[in-house]
Amino acid sequence: MDLKPTKPLSGFIELLPSQQRCFDYCAAKMQNVLRLAGFSMLDLPAIERAEVLTDKDNWDEIETQMFLFQKGDTKMGLRYDGTVGLARYVAGHLNDLVFPFRASQFSKRYRGERAQRGRYREFYQMDLDIMGINSLSTNYDAEIISVINSALNSVSEFIGPNCVHVGSRPFWDALFDYLEMDANQKKSTFVLIDKKDKMGDDDFAEALREALNDDNKENLIKSVFVDGYEKFVGKSEKLDAAITELTDFMKKLSGMDVENAKIDLSIARGLAYYTGLVFEFKLPEHPEFGTAAGGGRYENLASKFSKTKIVGVGAAIGFSRIFASMLENNQIDLTRFANPVDVAVLVMGDNNVAYASNVVNTLRDAGIVAVSYLDTDKKFKNQIEYADKISARFSMIIGDDEVAKNVVALKDMISGNQETLSLVDAIKKVK
Repeated sequence: MDLKPTKPLSGFIELLPSQQRCFDYCAAKMQNVLRLAGFSMLDLPAIERAEVLTDKDNWDEIETQMFLFQKGDTKMGLRYDGTVGLARYVAGHLNDLVFPFRASQFSKRYRGERAQRGRYREFYQMDLDIMGINSLSTNYDAEIISVINSALNSVSEFIGPNCVHVGSRPFWDALFDYLEMDANQKKSTFVLIDKKDKMGDDDFAEALREALNDDNKENLIKSVFVDGYEKFVGKSEKLDAAITELTDFMKKLSGMDVENAKIDLSIARGLAYYTGLVFEFKLPEHPEFGTAAGGGRYENLASKFSKTKIVGVGAAIGFSRIFASMLENNQIDLTRFANPVDVAVLVMGDNNVAYASNVVNTLRDAGIVAVSYLDTDKKFKNQIEYADKISARFSMIIGDDEVAKNVVALKDMISGNQETLSLVDAIKKVK
């Protein structure tokens, strides 16, 4: 019989135990930051109706981006991000939630696109959103950035420092109106701005020239990336409002102790989604990840689910993109995650299992990680080798003499020292 493959599908992640422990540790650290900031952790369904996931009727157009399937007459799909499910959830619980509502999610997402280095088909993403009814102060945009900054700082020992780049969709809308650009020019230019960093200055200028066919407009747009936005102060009310909003926002960030922020008007993001300030977090020591987290303001989260206008600011942290990639590429020292076991309880003889089980339960109740080796017919040599292989700090040996005297034999696996102690004293020694 031919053996079946053991390698997972392309784009799906499997970590070794020490890697997984590091992954879980970082997730817990970041989730705790969100918890302390008052975000409600949601666990939404991984499967949604296809009509919820997309407005398109032609599955052929989206099957390369989503995992879609059908059961009976119901078309369904695996979630590809956290926003769609959140929109459905909020619209369905409007009367049950208190606004502004803070929601966070940490779950697997699925995308059917071709797997690439650092881009997976199954991946963890961490989301956080603050939503209001009809309106929401931009103070919450600043708070979202502050919380992400704290979350990334909580794991800076692994990923290094971070910096946040802040852009403004209203500034570009106002500038395009000031330049009297038509709808097609606006759309084409937004797309180019969003791709500018990947294109390079020369390709960007050439594409901009083709899109606008106007030297003055082209030069004014390019000047934003060289001279900033100051030259446009006083040009129009919309420009002044957008510039004031952005300038005041940077002061708010500084007041919230986010000192690693800078204005970057090349940040556009989600052209059909975001409507206000947008932002992206970078990791200077790991430029290969591109954007570590990003988000912005949206004006109507649940428009296809409810007539109620839900305004919000949200962001996603590419958790797998960062940590799974670093772990797979051996960029994290896993020494501290290699020894999860405090005590290996070694049982000499089947008649001593009951006593050993009581010992293990007492150790665990004391907060000590304990693993019992229950192949009681194995020789002591085999059992102590097992304790060594799992990197246990101590082995606790239980044989007939230990049971008779109500004690344990505690062996330090590093020094090799062994002594007979009461369980209470042994616990003190381990701790």
